[in-house]
Amino acid sequence: MASAFTRIRLQPANTARIPFWGQLFIGSLWIIYTIFLIWSDSGLNDYHFLHYVFLVFSFVYVGYVLVHNAPIFGTQSYLEFTPGYIVHKNGLFRPKQVFPVEDIALLEFVPQQLRVNLKNGEVYALSLREVKGTRRKRILREQVRSFASKNNVPLHDTQPSA
Repeated sequence: MASAFTRIRLQPANTARIPFWGQLFIGSLWIIYTIFLIWSDSGLNDYHFLHYVFLVFSFVYVGYVLVHNAPIFGTQSYLEFTPGYIVHKNGLFRPKQVFPVEDIALLEFVPQQLRVNLKNGEVYALSLREVKGTRRKRILREQVRSFASKNNVPLHDTQPSA
């Protein structure tokens, strides 16, 4: 099965206090204000180089916001089902979580979570709030059921299938 069919794209968790467009607006204001300061500076100020430093940091901030929230470099947050693993990637700046099928004791659907219970007693709760849309949620359920049946992993589903 191709990678495009085994990955479920996740949306960012929206844990930021300022929404995406607000962050872009603030970064744009910083850039416009700094460009205005550079343009209007008559050279009387000894610290005019700080305007350029602030301008660079403003561009870095806007770049960080774009990379972190928009799929510029492809899908950054996903849940992938491979023949022997479940892979969870929770964003560009976070490491992948890989769950080999040999280590999985139980898969569990609970409200808004997919719990992966490992044989060593650890439990990983993968938030399903990041899966947007009924079609994606249905595809996710089908892939989890298929993964569990192919690999003989017990699956408990406490939610009605919708």
